[in-house]
Amino acid sequence: MPDSPRHNLPAEPNRFVGRERDLDDLHDLFGETRVVTLCGVGGIGKTRLALQVAARLVPAFPDGVWLVELARFGRPELVEQEIAGVLGVREEAGRPLLDTMTARLRDQRCLLLLDNCEHLVDRCAEVAAALVAACPSLRVLATSREPLRIASELIWRVPPLDLPDPGTPDAESVQLFMDRAAAAGTRLGPESLPDVVRLCRALDGLPLALELAAARTSLLSPGQIADRIDDRFSLLTTGGRTAPVRQRTLLAAVEWSYDLLSAKEQVLLRRLSVFAGDFDLDLAEQVCAERPIGASEIVDLLGGLVDKSLVLCDESRRRYWLLETIKRYSVERLEQAGEREVLRERHLNVLCELQERHFNREMVEPGVPWSRRLEALTASRALVDDQRVALEWAAESGNVALGLHLCRTSTGLLPIGGNLTEIVGWIERLLSLDATGVSGDEVAHVKAYLAYGLEARDELSRSLEVAEESLAGMAPGNVFPRCVMHSLVVVVLLRMGRADEALHHAEEGLAAAVRSGDLWNQAAGLAGLSAVALTRGRLREAQRSGEEALARASEHGHRWLMARTAAQLGSVAEARGDLVTAKAQYERAVPWLRELGGDLELARCLARIGRVAAMLHEFGVARERLAASLALGRATGQRQGVARCLVGLSVLAEYEGDLEGAVLAAAAAATLRESIGQHSATIRIEELLGRARTKLGDGRTTSLWSRGRAMSPDDAARHVLEGERLAPRTPVAAEPVRHTLLTARELEIAGLLTRGLSNRAIAEELVISPATVARHIANIMEKLGYTSRAQIAVWAAEHPGTSG
Repeated sequence: MPDSPRHNLPAEPNRFVGRERDLDDLHDLFGETRVVTLCGVGGIGKTRLALQVAARLVPAFPDGVWLVELARFGRPELVEQEIAGVLGVREEAGRPLLDTMTARLRDQRCLLLLDNCEHLVDRCAEVAAALVAACPSLRVLATSREPLRIASELIWRVPPLDLPDPGTPDAESVQLFMDRAAAAGTRLGPESLPDVVRLCRALDGLPLALELAAARTSLLSPGQIADRIDDRFSLLTTGGRTAPVRQRTLLAAVEWSYDLLSAKEQVLLRRLSVFAGDFDLDLAEQVCAERPIGASEIVDLLGGLVDKSLVLCDESRRRYWLLETIKRYSVERLEQAGEREVLRERHLNVLCELQERHFNREMVEPGVPWSRRLEALTASRALVDDQRVALEWAAESGNVALGLHLCRTSTGLLPIGGNLTEIVGWIERLLSLDATGVSGDEVAHVKAYLAYGLEARDELSRSLEVAEESLAGMAPGNVFPRCVMHSLVVVVLLRMGRADEALHHAEEGLAAAVRSGDLWNQAAGLAGLSAVALTRGRLREAQRSGEEALARASEHGHRWLMARTAAQLGSVAEARGDLVTAKAQYERAVPWLRELGGDLELARCLARIGRVAAMLHEFGVARERLAASLALGRATGQRQGVARCLVGLSVLAEYEGDLEGAVLAAAAAATLRESIGQHSATIRIEELLGRARTKLGDGRTTSLWSRGRAMSPDDAARHVLEGERLAPRTPVAAEPVRHTLLTARELEIAGLLTRGLSNRAIAEELVISPATVARHIANIMEKLGYTSRAQIAVWAAEHPGTSG
C-alpha cells in the first residue's frame, strides 16, 4: 500500500509574492511555540501566509500538517466535526468526539492549521486549548481576525505588504500588483511605475485590494484605477465611516470592484454567497438562475467574475468559491437587495431535489451500474456542507417539512458515511419544532433514519422504540424505508439477544422487498435471515440465506451491501470451522470497502482476516492484516477497533507459541473494552486463561493478566507484532517491607484486584461497602507508592502469599 499523504494543503492558485522575512520567522517559531495565531483584517493575506508556513513545516511534522477550513461553518459544534473529518477520526458511541481526537493525537507530532476562526473564535479556542493541553507534540497555527486568547498562544499581527519608496520602487506590494496584472494579460512598462506606486500606497499594501485592482488592468490603466480608488476613499471618509483605515481601504477596493460589475454580474455575485463553500456550475445554475439571470447566462457571468478575481476556481474550472472577505460583502449585498429569504429557500429546495435524486440512484433504482451509483454517493457526500446550511435555514424559517425531507435523503449524513450523531441531532431538532402540515407518513419516514443513527450510537432500546414508531406510522406503500426498518430491527434485536423476535422482522421485510422488486432490501433481508439462523445454530440455513443475500447484493451492485453480505458468509464459514472459506469471504470484501471509503468496516474486516489467518498458521498475512487494521483503528480513534485487533493479536500470539503474549494482548483488550462499557469476559478468554494456567501455572498467568491490564494498547500490540518478550522482573529489596506495611484486609483486597474485580464486586465478596473498598485501595496506593489499581494487582500477583 502507498504511504498516506502527510498533508492536505491545496496547490497554490498563483505565485506567492513577498513576505520572505515573515516566513522565516514564523517557521522558526514552531520549534518551541505551541500555538501561533495570525491576526489581521480580512484580505491582508493571513490564509496565504499560513499555507506557505505550513508547507515549509511539512518535513518537521512526521505525523502530518492538516488544514481545517472553518469559514463555511456557522455552528460552533461543527468545529470538532470538521477537525475530526480532516484527521479521519470517526465518532465513537458514548464518547465525546473531542476525547476521541485527543486520544488520536496524544502521541503524534503534527500541525493543525485552523483557518478563519473569527466567527467561531470561542469554540476554536476551547478545542485548541484542550488539544494542546493533552497532546504535547501537537502544534496549532490559526488564522483569525482576533486572537484565540488561550494559554501558550503567540499572536502574530500580519502586516501589509511593504510599500514602495524612492529607495525601494520594487517593494513587495509593487511586485504583487505587477505579477497579478501580468496574470490578467497586461504587460506594464516602466512608464506605468509611478502610477503603480501611487496605487499601492492608496491601497495600503493590502494583498486582496491589490489583486482586485490588478484584475482590472485589462480595461483601465493603473493611473485610472488609482484616480477612482481615491474617489472611493473620499466617499467613505465624508460618509462618516468609523472603521479602521485598512478596513476602509479594503472596503473601498471591494466596493469599487463590485460597482464596476454589470448589473447581472452583481446579482450573481451576491447570490453565490448562499453556498457554504465551493460549488460547481450545475449547482450555481440551479440555485442562482432566477430573474433577471437565465440559466444559460450563468457560465459566462461566472467566467467574468473569475477573470475579475472576485470568484476563485481550480485549474479545471470545475469547482468555484469566494474568498471569505468577498463572501461577507456579498452576503450584506444579498440582504440589502431583499433576496436572502428567497435564495435560502431556493437553496433548500434545490438541495432536497438533488439529494433525493442521488439517494434514489445510489440505492433504490434498479439496473444502475455501480459506477453511476458511486457517482451519486460521491455527489451526495460533496453536498454535506451545503446541506448543513440548508438545514439551518429550514430550522430558522420553520420549514420543517423540507428539513425532514432533506434529512432522509442524504447518504452523507447517515452512519454509512461514518458520522454517528449528526443525523440524530438534525432530526431531533426539526421534530422539536412546530410540525403542523407535515404528514404522519413523512414523520414516520424520517424516524426510520433517526432509528438508524441511534443504533449506530449503541442506543439500542431507544432505536428499537423509534423504529417501531416508524413502522406503525408509515404508509404501507412506502416500501423502501419500511424494509430498511425491518432490517434495522433485526440488527437491534440480535444485539439485544432476542433472535426469535428478529426472525419475524427479517421475514416480513424480505417478503415486502420481493413483492416490490427492491433488490437492496432483498439482500438486506436475506442477510438478516442468515444472521438469525447463525445465532440459532442453523448453519446450513445461514449459509443458504447468506449466499442468496450476496447474489442479490451483487445484482444491485452497491459495494457496501456486497461487503456486508460477504462478511456474513465469512462468519457462517467460521462457525462451520471452514477457516479457508471464511478468510476468502472476508478478503473478498476488502477491495469493495476500500473503493467505498468505509474505514470502520474495513478495519473490522481486516481484523477478522488477521485472526482467521493466524488460526491457519499464515502468520505473515495475519501480522500484516492485523497491523493494517490496528493503524485504521488508531487513525479513526476507534477504541472498539483497537480492542478487536488486540483480540486478533492474542490469537496470533498463541498460535505462534507465545502464550504469554496471548494473555497480555487479551488482558489489554479486556481493559479497553471495559473502558467503553463492554463486558470483557468471553468464553475465548476463559479458555485461553485455562490453557495458560495449565502450562504456565496459576501465579504466572495471574501476573501476566494483571500486567496486560496495566499495559497500554500500543505496548500490548507491539509485544506481538514486533516479537517483544517480557523482561524478567528483578526482585526489589524493599518488597518485604512493603508487604509488612499492609493490614490483613488490605492484603486480601490487593489479592482480589488480581482478578480484575470492581469495587462493588470486591465489596460483595467481602461483605463490606464499596466506599470501604475504595478507602482501603487508597491506603494501599499510599503505602506502596503506587498510582493505579493495575500496579497493585501486578504486585499482588507476583506475591501470591498476599491473597490469603
